[in-house]
Amino acid sequence: MLDAILPENILFLDIETVPAAPTFADMPEDLRELWEHKSSFLRKPEQTAEEVYERAGIYAEFGKIICISAGYIIKKNGARIFRVKTFASDDESQLLADFAEATTQFYKAKRSAFLCAHNGKEFDFPYIARRMLINGVKLPRALNVQGQKPWETTFLDTMELWKFGDYKHFTSLNLMALIFGIPTPKDDIDGSQVADVYYREKNLQRIADYCEKDVLTVARIFLKLRSDDNEIAEVERV
Repeated sequence: MLDAILPENILFLDIETVPAAPTFADMPEDLRELWEHKSSFLRKPEQTAEEVYERAGIYAEFGKIICISAGYIIKKNGARIFRVKTFASDDESQLLADFAEATTQFYKAKRSAFLCAHNGKEFDFPYIARRMLINGVKLPRALNVQGQKPWETTFLDTMELWKFGDYKHFTSLNLMALIFGIPTPKDDIDGSQVADVYYREKNLQRIADYCEKDVLTVARIFLKLRSDDNEIAEVERV
């Protein structure tokens, strides 16, 4: 199957999310009540909803996207070049609108195109689509999959491809990078630190740099999964 998909037809992506408000106390009262209910399935009996609020960023209803890195492969003088563009902003609505436009243009330029992310089917793709609807951003064709059967979508997921049908198996991006001999994208921060870097350090650029490393790693892992030895030789930021 993977042999039939040209790497040049894939838009690889990764997102970074944080809780929608800096602290539990900063949430609107009605959302605090709903988080109390939602988080009851996450926390230990002795924990409060406030104590697990740092995990709110993984839910599209209680979080927001602060960064999306998207990249694709081109060939130049026989070498593979990875062109990456990062959308990072405090203005989630504008970020999503810009990403939607870029995705639409990529799909228009290709006869057949795909989106690829690590754990994308469970996280990145639905999270982006939900946040677009919440922000009033029109879904691009690539994400407008309501009513489609799974095999009708153009989604690729490196974690799912690694499962080989094992529904219980979870493998992190960092672990897959390690076993395939790919430089780790977690050489500065990891996902658990993003909210602190955003709200306390107010360092969005640091998060953007981290997100770019992740999406490059996704592309490199995809090539490994299709037993493709033609490595990415260079990264170009656009």
